[in-house]
Amino acid sequence: MPAILYGFMLCGLLAGFVLFRKRPLPQATGTAGREKISVIIPARNEENTLPALLHSLNRQTTKPGEIIVVDDHSEDRTKETAEKFGVTVVSAPDLPDGWTGKTWAVWNGYVKSTGDLLIFLDADTRLAKHAISSLVTAHKQQGGAISVIPYHHTEKFYEKLAMVLNLLGIFSFTSPFERFNRQKGLYGACICVSKEDYDKIGGHGNIRAEMLDDLNLGARFQQAGIPVTNFTGSGLVFFRMYPGGFRQELQGFAKGAVLSTSAIHPFTIVAVVFWILGLLISELGCFSGIPYFVAGYLLYAAQIYYFNRHAGNFGILHPLFHFLSMIFFLVIILYSLYQSHFRKKVLWKGRYIDVGRGQNK
Repeated sequence: MPAILYGFMLCGLLAGFVLFRKRPLPQATGTAGREKISVIIPARNEENTLPALLHSLNRQTTKPGEIIVVDDHSEDRTKETAEKFGVTVVSAPDLPDGWTGKTWAVWNGYVKSTGDLLIFLDADTRLAKHAISSLVTAHKQQGGAISVIPYHHTEKFYEKLAMVLNLLGIFSFTSPFERFNRQKGLYGACICVSKEDYDKIGGHGNIRAEMLDDLNLGARFQQAGIPVTNFTGSGLVFFRMYPGGFRQELQGFAKGAVLSTSAIHPFTIVAVVFWILGLLISELGCFSGIPYFVAGYLLYAAQIYYFNRHAGNFGILHPLFHFLSMIFFLVIILYSLYQSHFRKKVLWKGRYIDVGRGQNK
């Protein structure tokens, strides 16, 4: 039995190296392109996160032609905060049946846009000064729709608990098996696509009821023969996901943790399962004091530390105490299962969304 467990640990470590692929966004150091760029930012209760993003947009070497912030019925000063930066602020109309809040907000921003190239950004995203230039350059090189998985900036202890979840999210997009996935999704925090291609698929209006809008949007592009390419954003695109506290982090990760697996290639899922099992075995076995398990635990810590150099600032101690992040991961999975399979709805930013229909309550 110990030999089998050691084998699982080794297979898990190898699976991690297979899954994690650095695909950095090509860095452009000057201006890029002559097409008009429309940046569209859906925002609900983002008073505290918007300033960092809007400041970073003002510093871009390639200036967007317009920046549109869509106030999605915020209960704070999101609208007033955006107006101080001189951007176009759109108040989303009342949410109609059959739409989720985010898809409705994005759609209303798109309707007001006039650009040839559309860049959709979540309000918690931050950009280095060459990020827009790099997005435009990558779009010219790859064509189709591209997205960027931001480097995860963390500040507080509870945010660093997301370390394992952050890596699993990256695995799901950088896995080599996803090249063969006809349902390959986009990473919603940062998406760049031409207006022409967006119109071809009907944009967010075609996924109006989908809670996992980014994953479904990518699948629609692929079904229309429009390629989807995902990059990692270290050095160019960053985010601080849930600065509002542990409860916000719990709800944010749990809303799609289980449902998102349906969009992942089966081989990716198998490799992820091996990585998780190996990690769990190393953590449980480490407490027995058996040298092989201790070695496996430390090897996983070293691997996670290496991946984090390109994935997020989780420090040195959190990779060493990775069992804390694994406990958080298991809590998220259980809570996500409860919401999606028993309660049949998820809670996010004060709204309940029915699973399967995407309709807000």
